[in-house]
Amino acid sequence: MITTDHSPNLVSVVVLDEFTLKDYQEFEELVNYKVQFEGPVSLLMDLREMTGFTVDVAWEELRFTREHAHDFRRIAILTEDEWVTWSAWLSQFFVDADVQVFADADEARDWIDSTQSESAR
Repeated sequence: MITTDHSPNLVSVVVLDEFTLKDYQEFEELVNYKVQFEGPVSLLMDLREMTGFTVDVAWEELRFTREHAHDFRRIAILTEDEWVTWSAWLSQFFVDADVQVFADADEARDWIDSTQSESAR
């Protein structure tokens, strides 16, 4: 299950329990909408409560990342999981965005907000 929120040039996602293909498609729809009407967005993805993901999510994530390589400014990932951290590090080779992993939500939000204020200038 996921919860989503958005503001100008920002998409926030919290993953709870297992991350399914249906959840990922909900995320994709929101990102596609935001990119279409606002251009590149920043992403705050909270994976601290994620218990796992389905295999089809992994494949969809690869496809989506390739198609949207230029559509993200910054990607902040909240996790303490070593494998998720490694995956985030690897994903930065496929997108033009700055990708950072955080354990603290306030630090992640501050980092994202610094981009938002830079783009407002």
